[in-house]
Amino acid sequence: MAHIFFAASIQRHIATPEREVDARTVGEALDAVFADQPRLRCYILDDQGSLRRHLAVFVDGRPVRDRQRLSDALGEQSRVYVVHALSGG
Repeated sequence: MAHIFFAASIQRHIATPEREVDARTVGEALDAVFADQPRLRCYILDDQGSLRRHLAVFVDGRPVRDRQRLSDALGEQSRVYVVHALSGG
């Protein structure tokens, strides 16, 4: 099972402990979490179901490529990290 983690800065708003999820894609992993924490959905996804611009998701240390459909594949041992994106110069 894949393992999903949410940064402390996200958990300040909605408690979302790390957990294992039975998912084949990033979207499925997030849906599994949203089933238990429905308020988290609007914080992570925009009105079209895409990842919000102020967030970043990494799978096994690499940023997700598909921010709209969240179709990046997960393996049995994948680690998914949801964090606030940093910007600036």
